This record gives sequence, structure tokens and C-alpha cells, in this order.
Amino acid sequence: MTKKKKAARPASQSSSKKQTLRRLNREILRLCNERAELVAGCEDQVEAEKLLAGTSVSLASGRQKGRLDVVALQTIFRELDSASRCLINQTRVAFLGPQFSYSHLAAIERFGQSSDLMPVNSIRAVFEAVDRQDVEYGIVPIENSTDGRIVDTLGMLVRMPARICGELPMPIHHNLLGLGKLSEIREVHSKPQALSQCRDWLAQHLPKVRLVASPSTTAAAESAVENRHIGAVASRQAGVNYGLNVLAANIEDDPDNVTRFAVIANEPAARTGCDKTSLMFELSHEPGALADAMGIFRRNRLNLTWIESFPKKGSKNEYLFFVELEGHVSDVAVRRAIKSLGSKTVRLEVLGSYPRSS
Repeated sequence: MTKKKKAARPASQSSSKKQTLRRLNREILRLCNERAELVAGCEDQVEAEKLLAGTSVSLASGRQKGRLDVVALQTIFRELDSASRCLINQTRVAFLGPQFSYSHLAAIERFGQSSDLMPVNSIRAVFEAVDRQDVEYGIVPIENSTDGRIVDTLGMLVRMPARICGELPMPIHHNLLGLGKLSEIREVHSKPQALSQCRDWLAQHLPKVRLVASPSTTAAAESAVENRHIGAVASRQAGVNYGLNVLAANIEDDPDNVTRFAVIANEPAARTGCDKTSLMFELSHEPGALADAMGIFRRNRLNLTWIESFPKKGSKNEYLFFVELEGHVSDVAVRRAIKSLGSKTVRLEVLGSYPRSS
């Protein structure tokens, strides 16, 4: 029995849709240029950032009804913002490279592809590039939901306090990439953190393979290109760039694996009314010092979203503390808490206030 052919759509109906699409495209183009002119009218990059802060995210947050999902809308507005910033000055951003590392993907997610994204070889180099004003922004990982704090970043915040002006929680999905088949893989390469986050999957599916630490997930992908018996744990985007097949997708042991990135700069972020403030402090080494400090936040009704201790260099049992709290440094309650904390600490640094990420 032959299938009936689908009835052809009338030519007039198809022509009408094309005309409507052309009209909509012209209107979108007009509005994009009008939007860009508004941003271009800012005096400098700081004013432009204040203008753009939060506006696109709130619009694409899901409150608008339509066929496009939140991720698609955020991508569209991100690239509009990125192109608009370049009308004033191309934004330079340092990130822990190489390209197609997760830090690179985070930089694209935050700043868009119209920005000048500059790979450097260490987290320290990101901080130094910002400090020298070689770039306007740096983006560094600060914590991972599986492995916890990123020691190199906290260490640099201790030595070279930078102003945190933003955060980006980014879901991390690891993929096993390669040229051949899964059964041909004899070694799996990746950076140690990525291998650690996939240890259960690798033990179950590739128990006999050799695990090899690489400087980055991108370096692992480059190794896989050269040998069909090497698999790389890396991003899907790295696979596309290097022509590798996805042998297994989303192999991370924790499906909610998230790395939170901090955006650092020399300029403060604009207050949005939905902000966080990051602090670093050192306490006297005496009984009750930490409890007294934590009591300050409770008395001022400030909600802490992150607390991390960090060993003080040169001491066996003294620590620095990193905390994040809801509120902006200009808020009355936050100002009051910081003033009280200053009288109880040996060292106190306000690392920055920035919009809370949705």
C-alpha cells in the first residue's frame, strides 16, 4: 500500500509567510539598531554596563510567553549586549585558557563573542592582567559543586584583592570525545578535576583504561585528535572544534555539577537591588572569635550564601574566611555589619558587590 503524498501548500500561502518574515526581519533590524544607538550614547563603558545591568536577563527570565525557551532568549540578548558594548570600546576579557576550556565557555556566556576574549595560562595571570589594566574584566572559577573551593582563586584574592563585579553559575557537562569507538579507548585524558568528577562513570564503563592528567580539557582533546585509542573528557564544543565524536555524553557523576565563576574588574558593579556582597576577613586566634563574627550577620538579619575557610600562609592553625551575603555594600544593614565586623577582625576586605545570578 503506497502512502499518500502530503498535499502541497498553496503558493500564495507560502508567499504570504515569506512577506511576513521579511517584514518582521526589517522590524527586528530597526529595533536592534535603535537599541545599539541607546547603548552607544553612554559616555563610557562603566555607564554602558550600568545601563545593561540586569535588563536583558530579567526580560529573558521566563516571564515572557512564547515559543523560544529561556536559554535561546538569553543567548540572543547576550550577543546583542556584546555587540552594543563594542560600539563604545571592545571589551577585553582574560580567562584561563586555552580556547574551548570551560573558562572560555563561561567568558562567552557572560560577555558574548563580540568581546575580545584573551586566554592566559593561569588563574594568577587573569588577576595580573586585570591589575595591570590590560583587560577590563577577568573571569575565574571560584567553586565547584562537586570539588568545592578553587584554591588558586582564593589564594589570589588573599594576595591581590580584586573587585568582584559579577558571578556566573555554569552547569558543567563532561563528554567523552574520540576518533574511534568506545571499545577502542585505551587511555582517557583530561585535567584532574574533570577526571575526578567522572570517576564513577569511568570506573563502571572503562575500568581497564589508563587515566592521564592533562593541563586542560582542550589539551586532552588535542591528544585525542592524534590517537584514536585516546579519549578526552571535555566539552561538546571542544569536540566540534577538533572534529571529535561524542562517544558518551554527560558522563559527570553528579548531574547537577555546577562551577561558579567570579567576574573580576577594577571598577565596581552597579547596584541592582538584587545583589550579593563578598567579604574576606581574618580573626584573632582566640576562643569564640568566629562565633562573635557570625553573630554580627545574624543581628543584622543578613543571609549568608557562602562561607569558606582558607589556611593562612605561614600558620598551621590560623585561617582566613570568605563569606557572601545577600545585599549591596551601600545597604544600611550591610554597612552596619561591615562596621561592626571591622572592630572584631585583624584584616577585613570588601571584595565587591554584584548582581545575584538567577
